[in-house]
Amino acid sequence: MKGKMVPTQAFFVKGVGVHKDKLASFESALRNAGIEKFNLVYVSSIFPPHCKLITVREGLAQLNPGQIVFCVMSRQETNEPNRLISAAIGLALPNEKKTYGYISEHHSYGEKGEASGEYAEDLAATMLATTLGIEFDPDKAWDERKQIYKASGNIFKTRNVFQSAEGNRHGLWTTVLTAVVFVVD
Repeated sequence: MKGKMVPTQAFFVKGVGVHKDKLASFESALRNAGIEKFNLVYVSSIFPPHCKLITVREGLAQLNPGQIVFCVMSRQETNEPNRLISAAIGLALPNEKKTYGYISEHHSYGEKGEASGEYAEDLAATMLATTLGIEFDPDKAWDERKQIYKASGNIFKTRNVFQSAEGNRHGLWTTVLTAVVFVVD
């Protein structure tokens, strides 16, 4: 697939930032996540076939400052003291490596990070399951559906990354973000 801008590698990041200015708070969260030096372009929810998950260190070593970098990002911000915010990314990969997977973004107020992460993971798995024709009851709990998805033999792996924080007690802007960052050879 040379020349088609299909990512071959991807990695997860998360960050939190606090500042009196909303934009600077976002910049601080990008710095905390390690991706502030790139020109980020948001893309939608497809995890490419044959794309390999790598560590943050491996991914950052392949990118250059100023480079245009594609990512799927979830972000939430507040300037309300003590308001709980959360951002999460979910991933569902099919068992068949030549088939694409799904990424989902979820951001919320008043939801703990773990719950936000599980919701995003559930959402990604549900999108993949419907694409693969796996039958399930959408009213069942995520843990029950997760077992059905895995038992089908079609979904190989699901995971999530989340970041949560409470709004700064002095009313400064607080931003949380999570992202899947793509590396295109």
